[in-house]
Amino acid sequence: MSALIERFLAGDRRALARLLSHVENRTELGRRAVREAFARTGRAHVVGVTGPPGAGKSTLTNALIRELRSRGRTVGVLAIDPSSAVTGGATLGDRIRMMENHTDAGVYIRSMATRGQMGGLSLAATGAIHLLDAFGFDIVLVETVGVGQDEVDVADTADTTLLIQVPGLGDSIQTIKAGIMEIADILVVNKADRPDARQLVRDLRNMLLLGEPLPGGWDIPIVETIATEGSGIARLVDKLDEHRAWLAAGGRRRARIERRLVREVALLARERFDQWVAARLGSEQFAAAREALVNRQADPGTVASQLVGGVLDAVDPAESRR
Repeated sequence: MSALIERFLAGDRRALARLLSHVENRTELGRRAVREAFARTGRAHVVGVTGPPGAGKSTLTNALIRELRSRGRTVGVLAIDPSSAVTGGATLGDRIRMMENHTDAGVYIRSMATRGQMGGLSLAATGAIHLLDAFGFDIVLVETVGVGQDEVDVADTADTTLLIQVPGLGDSIQTIKAGIMEIADILVVNKADRPDARQLVRDLRNMLLLGEPLPGGWDIPIVETIATEGSGIARLVDKLDEHRAWLAAGGRRRARIERRLVREVALLARERFDQWVAARLGSEQFAAAREALVNRQADPGTVASQLVGGVLDAVDPAESRR
């Protein structure tokens, strides 16, 4: 196990692949790899790519890879795919669309299953991002599964979030109302060669005019692209660079990283607490409580209080109410 981590730290791509599997499967080796690699993280520009299904996220990501590589940057891609109902694994659709890059030593593409996680990201995604960052990639692109308006986890995971919209998906007001729109650092209108693309751009501009300006002077740009042709991709990468420079000024990137890491701690603590609760509820110690529930001799709230009472007794009541 130590040898595998050492190979990873030395730049072995096969070791990276194996450790990413351990991170996804939530093994102790995966956790250990993240711990040992963590000191090397914080250098990559993490870019979230999100939007509704059919927006062309995978095609746009593929075009971004080509443009970034033409500028001499290495790229790690974490493509979050829907889980198979049979195996629990990813469907690998994103990797199929990016096959042209699989022989490029400066590109690494990994699909990861959501495994039922809401919000468009896998629970293991943050650990995988750490490994890709520690491996030395300049840019880490995180393409979300495309679950709709509540797909906002990516904003708490990325330095820069691209929100892709496309014309022809119905009522444009429906597609831009509050929710997922609020997480965008850069708006991308893909498939901009469609006849109704100009109307979508106008709607987005009007929406931005109605919103509150961001502190620090970042004006959210709207970039029109035709990802299948590569049109607009160079300008999009320029905007990514501008946003990173804006984040670096005034400590804004540091603030985002702090928020991201604190959220990760909360998610990992919640995961471990959920595991502890499940194990304790299934234990022989709580057999009588389970029987009392079924016989309606105790209500779920009372049993829950018995279960976590010893843990929560150590929490300041005033603190727990915040």
